Amino acid sequence: MPDPVVPPAPRWAILAAHAAALTPLPSAIWRFGLVFGNHGGYTEQGYANMHMTGWGAPWVIFLSLSTELAALLTLGLVRPWGERPPRWVPFVGGRRMDPVVVTRVAYIGVAVLVLLWAQFLFWWLVPHDDMTESGADLLGVLYLPLVLWAPLLAIVTRSYHRRHLGEPAPDGAA
Repeated sequence: MPDPVVPPAPRWAILAAHAAALTPLPSAIWRFGLVFGNHGGYTEQGYANMHMTGWGAPWVIFLSLSTELAALLTLGLVRPWGERPPRWVPFVGGRRMDPVVVTRVAYIGVAVLVLLWAQFLFWWLVPHDDMTESGADLLGVLYLPLVLWAPLLAIVTRSYHRRHLGEPAPDGAA
């Protein structure tokens, strides 16, 4: 059975998807610096408490890579591989994705991202005794893009929903 004809993603949705995919990058680069010995704005004791010589380093690497991978999945909402993943992808490869399931999972992702990252809007209101003042400011700036991830994913998901499920856009917008 041939795939239904789906209109292409509008340019603004493609740009929003790419922006969403980049939101974890500044914090991931900062975390990799921690793994390689950069204190990243932590005091000596604060850095020691991170345990980068034990399981802390692998955890930080896993966290950084998995966060960026999750963000890259946003691109699937505007690219053909998000409608029919490549055959090498476990469990779903080669099969057409159900747009209802994709939309629901993406909106669950929006909710999770709000819970995870919205707190960084208030970063500067909380004392950070284990960090230097400039280090706390830097970390706040590097994590602030993560706050944008949820709204960017939400608008890209809305565009996907409209294109795949045939809901007309208001005022002729995509």
